[in-house]
Amino acid sequence: MPNADIMVELVDPEGTAVAVSEKLAAHQPPGALHRAFSVFLFSADGRMLLQRRAHDKYHSPGVWSNTCCGHPYPGEPPFLAATRRTVEELGAAPTLLAEAGTVTYDLPDPASGLVEKEYNHLFVGRLGAPLNPDPLEVAETTLVTPESLAALVASSPFSVWFPTVLAAARPAIRRTFPDAGW
Repeated sequence: MPNADIMVELVDPEGTAVAVSEKLAAHQPPGALHRAFSVFLFSADGRMLLQRRAHDKYHSPGVWSNTCCGHPYPGEPPFLAATRRTVEELGAAPTLLAEAGTVTYDLPDPASGLVEKEYNHLFVGRLGAPLNPDPLEVAETTLVTPESLAALVASSPFSVWFPTVLAAARPAIRRTFPDAGW
């Protein structure tokens, strides 16, 4: 189970902070709208970095997802949280990271019984140094093209939020990496 001391920022539908909650409590049905972030990093040749979440994580274990995702601490700017967690999870900071908008969703996770009710800040960037993933966070990583992503989605489980955050980030991905086919 997660560390009970981890707090998240509850927000209103416009993304204004209204309170704080323990992270697991915010994910219990029916869910409480809280701030989150999702990072999409790309190699120099335009392939997207995915991670398979560690098998021992309490939420969405062993499924594929975007490069990095998480929750800012209360009062922590989402950009700083995204950079911090990318380094903590993957052992490398991005060389480029740009805001790519926000998306709000309310998605139940049938596998865990938890709810992803998030006001999610999206970021798109470029991979930096070689990765050194934390095995408590990341089971494995892979770089995908749009075609290999479609094949992986057809054959493997993904996080419930992945299709939503990818669709919302796609315009910024296409602007940032116009020749990669995303």
